[in-house]
Amino acid sequence: MNQPRDHSSDLGLERLASVNLNLLVPLLALLEEGSVTRAAARVGMSQPAMSHALGRMRRMIGDDLVTRQGSGLVLTPRALELIAPLREVLRQTAEVVNFPGFDPAHDSRTITMAMTTSTAFVVGPASARLIAERAPNATLRVRNFVEPQASDFTDEGVDVVLLSEAFTSPYPRERLYENRWVVIAHPDSDPEASALDLLTSMPHVTYDSRHRVAPYAAMDAHGVQYRIGQLVSDHLLIPHLVATAGGVAVHTLRVAVAMRERVDLRIEEFPLPLSPLRVDMVWNPRLADAAFIGWLREILVEATTFEPQLSDASRWHQESVSSSRQTSRGIRQPTEK
Repeated sequence: MNQPRDHSSDLGLERLASVNLNLLVPLLALLEEGSVTRAAARVGMSQPAMSHALGRMRRMIGDDLVTRQGSGLVLTPRALELIAPLREVLRQTAEVVNFPGFDPAHDSRTITMAMTTSTAFVVGPASARLIAERAPNATLRVRNFVEPQASDFTDEGVDVVLLSEAFTSPYPRERLYENRWVVIAHPDSDPEASALDLLTSMPHVTYDSRHRVAPYAAMDAHGVQYRIGQLVSDHLLIPHLVATAGGVAVHTLRVAVAMRERVDLRIEEFPLPLSPLRVDMVWNPRLADAAFIGWLREILVEATTFEPQLSDASRWHQESVSSSRQTSRGIRQPTEK
């Protein structure tokens, strides 16, 4: 005769039966959104119902979960620990009941990306367009930083951080795109002057940072003489100032080309050997939705595949110089001597 199985090592079903597991879905929404209002909207609850559920969650977990700080909510340390296991449990639950996986056509989540303003200037428009087309019910949230802090990689529902190699990351990173260094100058600068001539004869508009920017380290190593005219704390403001107020600067090609669509700007190749600036994706380590990660990765890769064609721009620049000695807006190779 079959003996009854010993369930003493099971999951403690008798204890789980006393827990309202329906609270796990609004709990995850609240922890990811950091807002009662946004969490309620995400799971189709009223704000009072979400507030009531929060009280029940606190009693169930034995922790405040969120605390008021200024006009917003801050997650407690225990709440931060819960995000990853909650995501994984609910993902597995969806598989058990045969729910469809991530469906961008119907998903209404908030997609949060963190990056510098310069990276947002390059990546933001195409990413926003692609997300709006393929996930019409989603909300895109872009958070900006000057230098990333540890909390930028995990807090406030961030999904991915776009990070240049100038910054370190506590988590694994994967390459998204490369960005060449270029010299930018006022369009009325001498069209016959080489990039090196511009760097040595005009005052520089530079990023005010405690870190040495790679092009300036290269110029110092090669003994290039230059003068700093302005220090600016917003890297994205530099090409605008150069185009409108004069001077010369070193910037990245993608930002310079995007800015040239808005202001008249001369762009030249950087005249010294220098590795490009690389930008990586750093995924929130608590993000367990592999299907969503794969989808967003494809969005970002597609949004950053554009690379200005040097040959086309060079030819346009030469034609511009020939037709007008007053304007030079193209990209050209450094003059060989």
